[in-house]
Amino acid sequence: MLFWLSIGGAGLSLGCILLMLASPWAHDQPSVNPGGFRARMGLLWPWVHAVSMLCRPFVTWAARQRLAHLSELAGLDADCLPEHIVALGALAFLGGFAGSVFVAHALGVEAIWAMLAPGLVSGAVFASLPVSRLKRRARGRQLDMLRTFPFLLDMTTLCVEAGLNLQGALLQAAAHGPDGGLKQILSRALSDMRAGVPRMVALKTFAARTGLPEVAQWVMAMEQADQLGMSLGPILRAQSEQRRNERFLRAEKLALEAPVKMLFPMVTCIFPCTFLVIGFPIGMKLLAVDF
Repeated sequence: MLFWLSIGGAGLSLGCILLMLASPWAHDQPSVNPGGFRARMGLLWPWVHAVSMLCRPFVTWAARQRLAHLSELAGLDADCLPEHIVALGALAFLGGFAGSVFVAHALGVEAIWAMLAPGLVSGAVFASLPVSRLKRRARGRQLDMLRTFPFLLDMTTLCVEAGLNLQGALLQAAAHGPDGGLKQILSRALSDMRAGVPRMVALKTFAARTGLPEVAQWVMAMEQADQLGMSLGPILRAQSEQRRNERFLRAEKLALEAPVKMLFPMVTCIFPCTFLVIGFPIGMKLLAVDF
């Protein structure tokens, strides 16, 4: 009788554990956007969604605005909310803490502080990974927009000089320009214009979504030309030449920084091997000399 009671208790405990593990899948989830943030999360999404419900009251408005701006710069869709990023950080913290404690226990560490201290440190490092990954993605997307911005200005200049207005020229540039983040944000700004948003307001929003000072300067020049009634062709051509020169200067700066970046690998990896190859025969000869 005692044996069957123990079996029943073990089965009940196993059922409770399985129910707890499957609980995130029991909640109603929003519809999947193919290629979106939820689709990229895969099987991790239910846990992110469940933990985000717990993290939502603790996310301040300042942190929410900062994370929302980073998500917009990174090109993530509406499925990625600030509490989802915080939830990813919390899950990463738990994973790093549990992994560090398991490794310390496997190595035979018995002191509690010797297990918890590395676990907290590794958990903090793992918790910072989602935000750092988001920042790297935003920087990469901005660099891609900087590369395509001069071409977009060239297309806009040609269309304006051919007789189109600024909105029509931007529409042609968005239709025939290279794919990327800048084209997506420009198409969104053109959709706002068609919806009734004033052109300058839509362009300022476009500059804010890119987060690039170069785009903000171009929008400011367009606003001044619109207020003063100036011709857009010469201004657009001057802006295009300036952006192209800035792109060349950035490439020249990266080329000049390459030798400095190669100095550390050379000193730490190449020079010791070279000195070892040269010095080994000399050392062997000196050791072979009979004083």
